[in-house]
Amino acid sequence: MPQPMLAGQRLIAVFLAGLLLFYSPVIAVFDRPMFWFGIPAVYLYLFAAWAALIALMGWIVERRRE
Repeated sequence: MPQPMLAGQRLIAVFLAGLLLFYSPVIAVFDRPMFWFGIPAVYLYLFAAWAALIALMGWIVERRRE
C-alpha cells in the first residue's frame, strides 16, 4: 500500500479516536469530584486526550515525509 494512502488512513483513525475520546459518556466518567495532582480529573483528561491526539497527528505527518 502506498505510504500517502496509509498515512491518510491513520489520520482518519486518529480522527475517529478523537470522536470517541470526546464523546459525552466517556467524558462523564471523569466528571467527578476527583483530583489528580491538584487538578480536576475532567480537565486533566481533556488536556491529555487533546495533547495525545495532536502528538499522534504530528507523528503520522512527520513519518509521511521520510
